[in-house]
Amino acid sequence: MRHDSQDPVLAEALAVERRSPAERAAHGKAARRRIPRSAQARFAPPAGRFDPVALLERQSADRVPELVPIRYRRMLESPFRFYRGAAGIMAADLGPAPDTGLIAQLCGDAHLLNFRLLASPERHLVFDINDFDETLPGPFEWDLKRLATSLEIAARARGFEAARRAAIVRGAVEAYRERMQLLAGMGTLDIWYAQDDTAQLEQLLPKDRPDKDIRKRTGKALAKARTRDTAQAVGKLTRVADGRRAFVPDPPLITPLRDLLPDGPRADLEDLLHGLLHRYAESLPAERQLLLRRFQVVDMARKVVGVGSVGTRCWVVLGIGRDDEDPLVLQAKEAGRSVLAPYVPAGGTHGNQGRRVVYGQRLMQSAGDILLGWVRVTGFDGKRRDFYVRQLRDWKGIARPESMSPTMLRLFARVCGASLARAHARSGDPVALAAYAGGGDSLDRALAEFAEAYADRNEADHRALAAAVSDGRVSAAETSPG
Repeated sequence: MRHDSQDPVLAEALAVERRSPAERAAHGKAARRRIPRSAQARFAPPAGRFDPVALLERQSADRVPELVPIRYRRMLESPFRFYRGAAGIMAADLGPAPDTGLIAQLCGDAHLLNFRLLASPERHLVFDINDFDETLPGPFEWDLKRLATSLEIAARARGFEAARRAAIVRGAVEAYRERMQLLAGMGTLDIWYAQDDTAQLEQLLPKDRPDKDIRKRTGKALAKARTRDTAQAVGKLTRVADGRRAFVPDPPLITPLRDLLPDGPRADLEDLLHGLLHRYAESLPAERQLLLRRFQVVDMARKVVGVGSVGTRCWVVLGIGRDDEDPLVLQAKEAGRSVLAPYVPAGGTHGNQGRRVVYGQRLMQSAGDILLGWVRVTGFDGKRRDFYVRQLRDWKGIARPESMSPTMLRLFARVCGASLARAHARSGDPVALAAYAGGGDSLDRALAEFAEAYADRNEADHRALAAAVSDGRVSAAETSPG
């Protein structure tokens, strides 16, 4: 895949500036001639396809060695958890294949659990994408295929028959198309200001109202998300002992610095992390730097996060404002090269991988964390490492597909699809994207076929990892799920 500009999002914006709406629509329709919508159904890996376990091992080479087995153990638990950690594998499958050339800022890992309820700076509950570790500009369909396949895999885990699974996937793509059609007719600022808050979510669902059970479950999910704030995280992760609040050890998942290293090396690491926080603050606007200074750092810990991210360096920092009841928990997470970088020319345009993550999040999210920033530090090994920093938890509500009925999962799929369309429209050309997707169901049916085929591939790759563990090629640690 080749593009003329080193920054495809900027190139797309400049192209939109030069074109009339009719020309933009023609550009989208021209992409159909290159890649017909029906062709999106195809997934045919070459006979000499790469070894998926070898790709995972390459990813793990620069991670914390004692944590890598936890990643493999989590990926072994089910095909869905394997998929959560296999964004790099899917990128390697999609990247070399022909694409539409219709560019937007991508999440890069748009599986269904990366769509969540979040708090806006105005303290409204909104639905949005949550994870941007792999964000880069790229062909819009890569995100859509990642979402579609995650829904197929989740529906398989629930034991749904093929027709129901296909309907769930088609619902997500249909909602993406319909939302993009609406966005194509909106003004530029209106697109930028668009949010999916709780009052608007109902408008994204089908005309037929969900049943009472679904309304009840949705209400509970919204109420629970409002409790998942910093205070709740502090209550779960910390305790007060000897008049001082500190992180509760839960090794290897949470290891306070006092337990991680002996006194001398620990002091050096504390100095390094204090320096990280000081330089990270410089990436924030001046008024937010002032806000951050009102909190005193009282404890730090290493934390294991996610599935695909396990083994990357991640620190949590406990700050106290007025008193112990006025806490702040920040997460500083290592940002490596995006899994999309080998397949798009924008991997080095930001200079700092943490900044790349922050840029992508700010570009795609309608309501971002006010303390989101980035930093680069030099570790004790002499290597420069990039981090992004954010609040650990701020009104986050996560979906539970393992307990969803077919109707509930399809409704959730539609909300995810519509939200992804809004995120893509902020950087891509909604007129061209809407013209490519069209008003019929060709793209819906094609991506349902693709999702079925790629879910089969994902199951085979999951078995390959299990065989590698069984053969002793890689080690998988026993630990609680997270």
